[in-house]
Amino acid sequence: MNLDRAFSIADLQRLAQKRLPRMAYDYIEGGCDDERGIAESEAAFRTYRLISRYLVDVSRRDLGARVAGQTFAMPLGIAPTGNAGMFRHDADRLLAAEAAAANVPFILSGASNLSIEEVMKVAPDHTWFQLYGTRDPQISENIVRRAMDAGVKVLVLSVDVPAHANRERNRRNGFTHPLKVTPSMVFQALTHPGWTAAYFGHRGLPYMGNFRPYAAANATPSEVADRFVEQFPAPGLTWNFLDAIRRLWPRKLFVKGILHPADAIRAVESGADGIIVSNHGGRQLDLALSPLDAFPAIHTAVGGMVEVMLDGGIRRGSDIVIARCLGARFVFSGRPTLYGAAAGGRSGIRKALDIFANELGLVLAQIGCPRAEDLGPHFLARMQGAHFEPLDRAALAAPPPS
Repeated sequence: MNLDRAFSIADLQRLAQKRLPRMAYDYIEGGCDDERGIAESEAAFRTYRLISRYLVDVSRRDLGARVAGQTFAMPLGIAPTGNAGMFRHDADRLLAAEAAAANVPFILSGASNLSIEEVMKVAPDHTWFQLYGTRDPQISENIVRRAMDAGVKVLVLSVDVPAHANRERNRRNGFTHPLKVTPSMVFQALTHPGWTAAYFGHRGLPYMGNFRPYAAANATPSEVADRFVEQFPAPGLTWNFLDAIRRLWPRKLFVKGILHPADAIRAVESGADGIIVSNHGGRQLDLALSPLDAFPAIHTAVGGMVEVMLDGGIRRGSDIVIARCLGARFVFSGRPTLYGAAAGGRSGIRKALDIFANELGLVLAQIGCPRAEDLGPHFLARMQGAHFEPLDRAALAAPPPS
């Protein structure tokens, strides 16, 4: 299979798996513990069904959506994915460039390989930045100032990594820090020559660009990674940290990783402009509530005050529609575009975004909704016991759309 024959995100996933050695693919695909969190985040969407309205003019569909004061081509953005350069050289740059070309937002990971400054030169109007809190607050403050100086419009504070997770795939593969080469790794490298040639052709392990200024001037990539691991996670962080960041950052501030409505309310009280409901891709707490299941209560709590978004489990255009019907201003997805980057570089990223856009447009036509902005609970039913029940019963008595 090549990119031309990739018709779904699952096809891109298979292409990425074929190109990458197991240790690298498992890093992308894996969660923690028994990995139920990943499966349940995706399965949560299957508890809903869409209610179609027919004889509506859907000859033209408008996928556009607004978030953070900007209009994008569709209500989907690229979620932050750390160490993307391990899977495709220069992946951070490729993701940013394609996000700009497709007019969608890209959240650069705090654990990216390219620095904020480098990526902002590529896509200044489409790059947001994810901040991780550090043990040394001066490093976090300096990173915030660097993001400000680089012209970042939206800062995304991730709060859902208080401690390292039990990522058993990585441990079994020996794909941990510090990396220790094993015979199995050598075999995997030899049997995946395309990835291996690119990896060593670009001098092996890439730098963690955002943390390079906080290591020694001549530090190796591994030594920069050591510095990152010294600083993150920072288990002592409290709400005072968010308060401090809000005082430093004068632009849009979103808080990512919220799963409890009381936390959402507290974040808004601290001045957050938006909430991204997320369980960190199922990579931190295996029994965490899925983002889609957590979303309604959070939207009820703060949806009238700030923009509420969702990250996690998005694999189809119909998933975007379901999230929007529940009130999500925007959704973010990380693994699909990373599959695309691993499988085909920038062309693979473009393919992932095209798949989402094409599916979204088709679903809008099938349910009789020409504009993504008009999606709402009247298009949605959810499993209640053995049956699906409409979320908006009043809509059943509504006249046909004109």
